[in-house]
Amino acid sequence: MEVIIDRFEGEYAVVEITKGKMVNMPKVLVPDAKEGDVIKIIVDKEATKKRQEHVKDLVNDLFID
Repeated sequence: MEVIIDRFEGEYAVVEITKGKMVNMPKVLVPDAKEGDVIKIIVDKEATKKRQEHVKDLVNDLFID
């Protein structure tokens, strides 16, 4: 998904997600961005899987005697 930064208001970047639909995004997520920038939002399935495996390993380590 791509969003376009329309403007900044306080701690938020107001972004256009679809034609004319605006939502607030915390500015800390895009610290170097400016008005008019295009931001790409992706779901990183590989990183998610690695994180899930890591958490599973941590839980398993907790309950091993």
